[in-house]
Amino acid sequence: MVLYRRRWYRNPQATGVIMEWWLALVKVVQWFIPQPAANKKTRRLHRELLLEASWRLNFIVLTICSCLIATFGLISNSTAVIIGAMIVAPLMLPLRGLAFAALEGELVLFWRSLYSITGATVISLALSWFIGVIVGIPDFGSELIARTQPNLVDMGIALSAGAVSGFAKIRKEVSDAVAGTAIAVALMPPLCVVGLSFSQGFMDYSRGAFLLYLTNLMGITLACMLIYILAGYAEINQTLGWTSILTLMLLVPLGARFVDLVTQLRLRRDIISQLTTRTITVGQNVSNVRVRVDWNTIPATVSVHLDATKAITPGQVLLVEEFLRRENNREFQVIFYINPLQEVRGDDPEPLDLQLPSFNTAPPAE
Repeated sequence: MVLYRRRWYRNPQATGVIMEWWLALVKVVQWFIPQPAANKKTRRLHRELLLEASWRLNFIVLTICSCLIATFGLISNSTAVIIGAMIVAPLMLPLRGLAFAALEGELVLFWRSLYSITGATVISLALSWFIGVIVGIPDFGSELIARTQPNLVDMGIALSAGAVSGFAKIRKEVSDAVAGTAIAVALMPPLCVVGLSFSQGFMDYSRGAFLLYLTNLMGITLACMLIYILAGYAEINQTLGWTSILTLMLLVPLGARFVDLVTQLRLRRDIISQLTTRTITVGQNVSNVRVRVDWNTIPATVSVHLDATKAITPGQVLLVEEFLRRENNREFQVIFYINPLQEVRGDDPEPLDLQLPSFNTAPPAE
C-alpha cells in the first residue's frame, strides 16, 4: 500500500489526468447551479414586469374584449372563437410579475400585480354572469362542460405553460412562444364558465371551473418562480415553499377528479364491449355503432347511435338497461338513436304501380 501511494504521487502524468477529470466534473456541476444574473438584467426585468402588471387602459380593454370573445364562444360552442380569446387575454402578464415580486420582496410590483389579477378576475366574472343572465343558455355545449372537470393533467399543463412563459420573458429569442402558452393554459375561458354557470344556477359547474382557474394561477406562478431561480434572477426563499404548499393542496381535489376520470373511461370501454359483444340488440344486424356516456346526469345516460335494418322496442331497451346494471353494479339510462337502413338489390321485384283514380275536373255540361 505504501509502495502504491509513492508511485501514485511520483507519477505527474496520472495526477494531471485526474485533475483534468476533476475540473471537468466541477464545470458540469457549476453548469447546473444557478448563477446570479447581472444587476443590469435584473433591473431591466423588474422594469418590464412592473410595466406589464400595471392597471392601464390597454390591460382593461384587452380583459373586457377577451372576456366577451370567450363568453360568446362558449355560448356558441365555437373552439376557434375561444382560442382567439385565449390569445387576447392579458392575464399571463401580471402573473409573471407576481412570481418575481414574491421572490424578491418587491412590494410595489407585488401589489400592482395582485391588483391587476384581482381586477381582471372580478370584471370577467361580472361580465360573463351578466351576459348569461341576459342571453340565457338553453343547453351547455362541450366546450363549456370540458372546463368544469379539471384533474391532474390540467396542473401539468399549467406548470409546463408557466415554465415556457417565464423562460420566454427572460430569453427574448423565444418570445414567439407566448401565444402558444396562452392557448395551452387558457386563463380566461374558465372564468367565463364560472360566470355563465353561476348565472344559470349550475353551482357544480361553477366550482369545477373555478378550481381550474386556481390550478392555472398556481401552476403558472410556481413554474415562473422556478424559472427565475434557475436563471439566477432570484434566490430560493420561504415564498417558494408557501407557493409549493398551496399548489400541493390543489392536488387533492385534482387527484380525486383524475381518479374519477380514469374510472369513467374504463367503465365506458367496458360498456361498449358489453353492448357490442354480449347483446343481440346492439351486436347483431347493426352497423356504425357509436356510444357516448353522459356522467353529469343521474343516473348516467348511455347514448347509442347506430344504423340498423330492424326496429328496437322499448322492451329491448329495458333489457339492455337491466343487463348493464347487473354487469356494472350501477344504474344507467339507455337511449337509442337509430338510423334506419333499407337494402335494395337489382334482382328485387319492382314495386307494383299504384293505380290512382282519375278525377274528372271538366266542368259539368249545362
